[in-house]
Amino acid sequence: MSNKNYVIVGGSSGIGLSLVKKLSKEGHRVTVISRTSEVLAGLPNVAHLRKDMLVDEIEKDELPEVIDGLAYCPGSINLKPFRSLKPAAFLEDFNINVIGAVKVMQAAQRALKKAEEPASVVLFSTVAVGQGMPFHASVAAAKGAVEGLTRSLAAEWAPKMRVNCIAPSLTDTPMAARLLATPEKTEASAQRHPLKRVGTPDDIASLAYFLLSENSSWITGQVLGVDGGMSTLKV
Repeated sequence: MSNKNYVIVGGSSGIGLSLVKKLSKEGHRVTVISRTSEVLAGLPNVAHLRKDMLVDEIEKDELPEVIDGLAYCPGSINLKPFRSLKPAAFLEDFNINVIGAVKVMQAAQRALKKAEEPASVVLFSTVAVGQGMPFHASVAAAKGAVEGLTRSLAAEWAPKMRVNCIAPSLTDTPMAARLLATPEKTEASAQRHPLKRVGTPDDIASLAYFLLSENSSWITGQVLGVDGGMSTLKV
């Protein structure tokens, strides 16, 4: 993976930031697309493109000429009873999770095709798509679309590009801070997982790093759970 170009959307917080640090540490050139950049100061080989994926467009000439890998990390946690979810909430989650990814992948497609080895794209879903969890209707609907997009693009872009998706369970990121606001909440969440802890950004970023690398060169069209066993085990 030496001397490659990566684009990480949402790379200034949580899982995305952890992934950026891993790539930067290994000497790769990383373009981070996000609303803020303060936490990126001092990271070598990291450039920042300030964008809000809900409102901004991505132009092809704003991205590197050749892109070896792209990860779209923005997400949402909008947990409410279905009766209180307005259509606008579904639309906002869809825009954040799906349309934002579509915009950046369309802008990056030409540069991804120029990669010497098959380029890799990593998207993010949630364990709630496969599990069926209460109060997750809006985010699960949006992330379900991400999983469908993953498989469709993996088929359409093969063999020149690979597309995979990671489906985490609850992870200790700023986005999940409200759900883990007290030691009691954190412990209760941990106990719902067979491995008895919530995820860390590094847990998820490590798989994203692998999927971006040539070590995963025979993997495409997959939705991979990193969820402490929640999606498959009952203990």
